[in-house]
Amino acid sequence: MTVTYKQDVEETTKKWRERQQRIEAAGERIVSVDRDDVCHSPLVSNLLPSSFRSSSQLSGSHGPGFAKLNRREGAGGWSPVSSDRYQWLEVDLGGRTQITAVATQGRYGSSDWLTAYLLMFSDTGHNWKQYRQEDSIGAFPGNSNADSVVQHKLQHPVIARYVRLIPLDWNPNGRIGLRLETYGCPYKSDVVSFDGRSSLLFRLSPRPRLMARESVSLKFKTLRNSGVLLDAAGPSEHSLTLGLEKAKLCLLIRKGRISSPDSQHLVCLGSLLDDQHWHHVAVEHHSTHLNLTVDKSTLWVQIPPRFAHWDHDQMSMGADLGLGSPRSVGSNRNFHGCLENLVYNGVNLIDLPKQNDQRVTEKGNVTFYCAEPVFVAVTFTSPRSFLWLPQVTGLSSMGMSVGLQFRTWNKAGLLLTFDLPKQGGAAWLSLSKARLHLQIHKSGRAPLELSAGSALNDGQWHSVELISRRGHLTVTVDEDEGASAHASPSFHVTRGSQIFFGGCPAEGSSQGCRNPFEAFQGCMRLLTVDNQPVDLIMVQQRLLGNYSHLQIDMCGIIDRCSLSHCEHGGSCSQSWSTFHCNCSGTGYSGATCHSSIYEQSCEAYKHRGNTSGYYYIDVDGSGPFKPHLLYCNMTEDKTWMVIQHNNTEVTRVRPSPEKNQHTANFEYTSEEEQLTAIISQSEHCEQELTYHCRKSRLLNTPDGPPLSWWVGGPGAGQVQTYWGGATPRSQQCACGLQETCVDPKHHCNCDADRTEWVNDSGLLTHKETLPVRSLVLGDVQRPGSESAYRVGHLRCHGDKNVWNAAFFDKETSYLHFPTFHEELSADISFLFKTSSSSGVFLENLGIKDFIRIELSSSTEVLFSFDVGNGPLEVCATAGFQLNDNRWHRVQVERNVKEASLRIDELPAATQEAPVDGHIHLQLNSQLFIGGTASRQKGFRGCIRSLQLNGVTLDLEERARITPGVEAGCPGHCSSYGSLCQNQGHCVERPNSFSCDCGPSAYSGAFCTTEVSASFKSGTSVIYTFKEPVLSELNGSTSIYPDRTFRAENISLSFRTSQSPAMILYVGSFHGEYLALLLNKHERLEVRYKLDSSKDADILRSSVKSLANGQPHAVTISRLTDAVTVQVDQNNKEYFNLTSDVEFNAIRSLVLGRVHDSGELEPELSRLASVGFTGCLSAVLFNSVSPLKAALLHPGTSPVLVTGPLLQSMCGSTSTNPHAAETIHHLSGQSGSMGTGQPLVNAIRSDSALIGGVIAVVIFVTVSALAIIARVLYRRKGMCQSQEVKTVKPEDSPELAFSGHANSQNGPNENQKEYFI
Repeated sequence: MTVTYKQDVEETTKKWRERQQRIEAAGERIVSVDRDDVCHSPLVSNLLPSSFRSSSQLSGSHGPGFAKLNRREGAGGWSPVSSDRYQWLEVDLGGRTQITAVATQGRYGSSDWLTAYLLMFSDTGHNWKQYRQEDSIGAFPGNSNADSVVQHKLQHPVIARYVRLIPLDWNPNGRIGLRLETYGCPYKSDVVSFDGRSSLLFRLSPRPRLMARESVSLKFKTLRNSGVLLDAAGPSEHSLTLGLEKAKLCLLIRKGRISSPDSQHLVCLGSLLDDQHWHHVAVEHHSTHLNLTVDKSTLWVQIPPRFAHWDHDQMSMGADLGLGSPRSVGSNRNFHGCLENLVYNGVNLIDLPKQNDQRVTEKGNVTFYCAEPVFVAVTFTSPRSFLWLPQVTGLSSMGMSVGLQFRTWNKAGLLLTFDLPKQGGAAWLSLSKARLHLQIHKSGRAPLELSAGSALNDGQWHSVELISRRGHLTVTVDEDEGASAHASPSFHVTRGSQIFFGGCPAEGSSQGCRNPFEAFQGCMRLLTVDNQPVDLIMVQQRLLGNYSHLQIDMCGIIDRCSLSHCEHGGSCSQSWSTFHCNCSGTGYSGATCHSSIYEQSCEAYKHRGNTSGYYYIDVDGSGPFKPHLLYCNMTEDKTWMVIQHNNTEVTRVRPSPEKNQHTANFEYTSEEEQLTAIISQSEHCEQELTYHCRKSRLLNTPDGPPLSWWVGGPGAGQVQTYWGGATPRSQQCACGLQETCVDPKHHCNCDADRTEWVNDSGLLTHKETLPVRSLVLGDVQRPGSESAYRVGHLRCHGDKNVWNAAFFDKETSYLHFPTFHEELSADISFLFKTSSSSGVFLENLGIKDFIRIELSSSTEVLFSFDVGNGPLEVCATAGFQLNDNRWHRVQVERNVKEASLRIDELPAATQEAPVDGHIHLQLNSQLFIGGTASRQKGFRGCIRSLQLNGVTLDLEERARITPGVEAGCPGHCSSYGSLCQNQGHCVERPNSFSCDCGPSAYSGAFCTTEVSASFKSGTSVIYTFKEPVLSELNGSTSIYPDRTFRAENISLSFRTSQSPAMILYVGSFHGEYLALLLNKHERLEVRYKLDSSKDADILRSSVKSLANGQPHAVTISRLTDAVTVQVDQNNKEYFNLTSDVEFNAIRSLVLGRVHDSGELEPELSRLASVGFTGCLSAVLFNSVSPLKAALLHPGTSPVLVTGPLLQSMCGSTSTNPHAAETIHHLSGQSGSMGTGQPLVNAIRSDSALIGGVIAVVIFVTVSALAIIARVLYRRKGMCQSQEVKTVKPEDSPELAFSGHANSQNGPNENQKEYFI
């Protein structure tokens, strides 16, 4: 695997310069999206020198006041004393200003310029906030010479008073040099400040008029993580509360004053909102929903109807209204901070008290400017970060104290450490498993350990205090609200002359700091040592202590889970530098839970070798629709998706005096979008629709208005006035099209209005009218009218996506599609087969960004792309040839966290994306398939089932109109032929393949379903190879068929407790035979008599106890006189025949009891008459499967069955672990079923009388069948082959409408559920 990521700042800025240098050479460079020039005035050029500050200056002529764009005064710009990443240049714009762009320039006439920098903003000159592009890119690219100007328009304007620029990189042949300009316009606002005890109360009278869209918007800033911003209520007891809870913005809507789950609706958005920076909040209220916006995130919230109306007539700002009801927002705390531009339904509420409006009441100290406390924070950005403080107060032998506040996402990290003076020990205060952990080691003493707190990595501010006084040690977390731990060590705990925060200097330093833990990454503030605050500004100015890899006067914590990139309900967790998505239970996988773990259709599951059962189907792959459970019926011919609904029983219509019509509605297990997608992507769908009637008309054909109809199709559906088996809009039934109706004057049987039971049934096959959503029956109230209906499951087969393919004949041929627009996450999957060793599968280009997937060698696939961080290549290598002209699958995913590439079922090659890199993939050209825009390195071969984010590209449609590309790609058996097992062979189809199980003793989609049956002592299955033919010359002379074997291959499985027993007998017209039996010693015997004049050869297996009721597999092979016998997994046994080697004129094969045994030896004749009791399975004699012929193909096979034969999965050698057990009863019954009234489920029967009638009909029918069966059995116990078949629904109208769950339209109760 080859992966290349450019993570360092130097590499990142290099790539930015490559994007810019062509235009920069001509002068000014504009980066980012164009904005209106309304707010684009220069802000720096007219400022006084006193508005500029810097970390240092090389000389008086290199001061910050000379850092104005295109100016040459002084030394032509600002340069600091030393060139490192701790320098900065700051500009005071004189007031809060809207800033839209920034431009930089090197120092005039020098080799000094910046190549990369950070941009910071502040309202106070403290508590800086870093500007980030795409919410992740921190570094701005700078200049490539001293004179050209590079300007960046900000993606989102910033409102601030102070601007600070921090150099990251500069000309390696010079030093830091800078001239700058910012652009924007003045910013005006109304501000109010609350101190935590003050508030404003507004009485909105007269009550504001109702508006179509009500709204409230404001900005706020605070250092507290909870408090009520706004509370509104009205006379109908509707209330709205906006407040902070754990630094999240929460909206609570309530009805009434009693708090209960049904009376309130709570949503929260945002994170880390207690950072003392301005945050924007807006609530837009519509009739059925509201939009809650916090900064750049908007949440669409469905609200119950009881909350649909706002009638607020009073509102409190900074505190709740105090109506006495418990609140779950803001923890009942007043707000401590500033609000700006609070507008309610178009009214500027902050302006009202400034105008002395009588509707406003002030409480406490309310000021109309933002009074901001100053807390200097420090950010520990990397594992190399540390802060060292020397002794700032005198050492005390009585004790010491250290305090701080911190916030982090990491579970572990060193907060502080110090040495114990003159005691040979050290103390470490750290986080471990998100708990506070104190360890003190002193030589010669047992280690002291204390722990306190929990879940301290939640991103909230937590206070910590370590106090040692008079032999007592205390560690406290979060003061009164937290926890503390105490100890009384046997030694004094005091600190040495220095203390380290966050970590230790690099190894090899002489400062004597040792850190056995991870370094701390997060923010700290309010550091105190012996109750004395630490001046971090002096630390920043190098006047106190020392530090490395710190950002001082800012907290740079980022919540990567607030705008979560975890898709499909994946839960997000994070550390300081990255995030993790937990995809458990979502049905999706990958770094962002993007890719579905389920297939998109039953056809795709069959393509992977799965058999019938319940499967989760994700019809749109990585799209928004959830996976849903469907039954897949995989037959040898087709693969059906079965979508069930709430009523497939035959349902009797119950007349109701109050209603003239009967209406039935059908609810499907799949949601509407899923249903639409399934029907759309399937080649064929059908649904059975049946109406049983007596004196109950259906469509009132041919000329009358329809008395009944059904509603079907997508969405709410449309009224349909045709019936099953007919065509849309025909107002006919199937018999009308076929001209077989009971009355030729009508187009439906039921419309003949007969007094006897008739029915109209058939399949609805027009996809645009499916599924059936409701049914309305109109002629159900007349005297004597009776009816019943049945709507089957929706069944679809043929996935147009799986087999959609194109063949690329030349390297210069390609298909093109619209641009692939997926900026943040994308998955691409397809199958290919080729004999070439290289070629491009797919390419899409942008100005600089691109994606490309190609076969780079006969064993490697290469995925390359660029999202602005430089080209990335992910290479997956297979341990086999990929140009073997067989289908291979490629799966690619790119998201904000990683890129991955997978071939077939091999492990994926993956690599994480850079933490602070570009994340948006921006493409603008056409998408090329099978080639490139340059028509070089094209692909020769087939591409199939190409899907981009779950959407299939129709390659065949585009190929039909593109020269050099052919639609479709045959030849699937070379790849999937191995799925056909047990001697089944693969059959090619134009857009699929199937397994022909004719030569196999097995059935099913892959010839893996055992054909088994339970035998009784009288059961006999006789397979006749060929009957003798009478001679034309002499009618009394028979000519026997020339069927002579010199070899046989026999395989079967059995299970029995009987011995002796006859299992299999093959006889000939010449008295020769082969017999397979269990002897009285429960051992297997094979008897060959290939010469009628000699005794039979008896081959006895040494395997014992075969009549133990357990399954046993037997394989017998003969080649001339050599015979091999194997039982189960035992060693093969070898025998030799002493008689002839030819088995002549074979007549028949018998399983179980042999009726015609007169020519056999007495012993064998007695055994043959006993037969076999037990289970036989997968019987195969050369290419003949007699049991399969009897059970599955009785009408077309030369097979006779006598006695009871029960089809069952009683065998043991099934190679299909997913086979669903289905039991069919076969016996000697025959005869046709008369058409009578439908049998309905007793639960759905509408009256006891109807139930009694049905019971009588059932009894009469069963009795008649029993009599017929007895008569047939007495005729020597023989029956014709067609009389043994399983009764199918079309053979028996009554059984077909009995409502059993194992009908052909749905799964049976024994079928299983698979999670693939």
